[in-house]
Amino acid sequence: MPTDCISYQNSGYFSPLMNDYLDQNPNLQSLYNRFPNLENFESQIKEKKTNYTNENRAVLVSVLKNQYSKIATSALTQQNIEALASPETFTITTGHQLNLFSGPLYFLYKIISTINLTKELKAKYPSENFVPIYWMATEDHDFDEINYFNFKGRKFRWNKESTGPVGRLSTEGLEDFLEVYTLELGAGKNAEAIKKLFQESYLDHSNLADATRFLANQLFGEYGLVILDADDKDLKRTFIPYIKEELTLQTSHKKVLETTEKLKNYTIQVNPREINLFYMEDDLRERIIFENGKYSVNNTKMEFSETEILTLLENYPEKFSPNVIMRPLYQEVILPNLCYIGGGGEIAYWLELKSFFDAVNVTFPILLLRNSALLAYEKQAKKADKLELSWSDLFSKQTDLVNQKTKLLDDFSIDLSIQKDFLKNQFHYLHSLAQKTDKSFLGAVKAQEAKQIKGLENLEKRLLKAQKKKHSDELERITDLQNELFPNKSLQERQTNFSEFYLENGKELIQKLITQLKPLDTKFEVIVF
Repeated sequence: MPTDCISYQNSGYFSPLMNDYLDQNPNLQSLYNRFPNLENFESQIKEKKTNYTNENRAVLVSVLKNQYSKIATSALTQQNIEALASPETFTITTGHQLNLFSGPLYFLYKIISTINLTKELKAKYPSENFVPIYWMATEDHDFDEINYFNFKGRKFRWNKESTGPVGRLSTEGLEDFLEVYTLELGAGKNAEAIKKLFQESYLDHSNLADATRFLANQLFGEYGLVILDADDKDLKRTFIPYIKEELTLQTSHKKVLETTEKLKNYTIQVNPREINLFYMEDDLRERIIFENGKYSVNNTKMEFSETEILTLLENYPEKFSPNVIMRPLYQEVILPNLCYIGGGGEIAYWLELKSFFDAVNVTFPILLLRNSALLAYEKQAKKADKLELSWSDLFSKQTDLVNQKTKLLDDFSIDLSIQKDFLKNQFHYLHSLAQKTDKSFLGAVKAQEAKQIKGLENLEKRLLKAQKKKHSDELERITDLQNELFPNKSLQERQTNFSEFYLENGKELIQKLITQLKPLDTKFEVIVF
């Protein structure tokens, strides 16, 4: 069975910015507060303790108790909610969209990274308490991003119209969806468990926020996970001073633009707007725009003076929704948070925000890249052994993998690098000769060199093509295995829904992930069932 490990940096699936962050490139150090290692949490705890109020704690605990009032809560989750009233309690947070039936596998990895980090911190700092938080992205309005999941290579899509915040969206109509999905699940104990979980989550709850809370609680409640819906009037009220500053001073726009200039050699994840807020109602979430001394709501006829919009804010803070730039600040204001755990794209946009946090005097959290994993079955691992494939091989691009294995399947080499180097040396002599005799021959020499090198390259390609045909059966077995593990030539965790593995493994799936994923390890975990 292959035993090699694959670092995130060498996997080929992370951006240059993430690789540089993981390597602690000095050029990026001004963009984050502290790097995620256990020792750095001591200073983070001290800083957050002085930057988070007991008043905000009281509001947070009250809101959570209300949100959990109609849901069966594990003893550990209840204990964690109560503990949040103490100034010695801190959170570790991850966030995720309300993807139908959790969406791709990395939903699990985010939450498990969060749960496991709280355990490591408790062992290191026993006098403090650490609570894992799943922040539901209930205010998002891009329904097309979340209304489907993939199961056994097939896309299951919920066809429904939505224009407002997805958390408030009715779950009506999912009965028909479940009928189709159930046919694909088949029979068996685990199939029935999946069907029941979907039914109790989505058919027994009236909106997507309640459905997702129930689902996440069923999967992770026993591990003490606390699920937060920040689309709440009382939580928004604590955020009023920051919304007011955004409306009147546009601090985020100025500060984030300064930071993006420092990141100009990388792909910029998000660009700030002048006002990074939406106006929100049940069926509406549209940008707030400031033009000609007036505030307007995009695609509507609503318009406000400064006095009118600030009065609206005081009376109805729930009508103001932060966008991708302001949401992280909202999170860190309402939570006693130490660390945010997210995917590469999320960490990339958080790195744009530190100067903004500094300007408004809010502690910037430690940023941790979530765990990534490849799930495989023992028969697949044995097949890899038989084909003499390492896990690193399987992470390669398929064309590179096929070319590499083709060259290894014969005793003789079809790599003509030696011959090309020999040819270049010969032409080096001819270049020197032309320089000394008649420089007008230099062009002809260069053209002849390029022609002969090209001829060797074409010969090499033809030899490789012939060998691929000769070994087509074995190469097909290699590509079939890679396609099983990397559906659509992408990471499994970005494609496959957890139910595909739950169908085979039941509760052992999450138990094994909890046991094997290590949040502070920066390598792909290959987990074999």
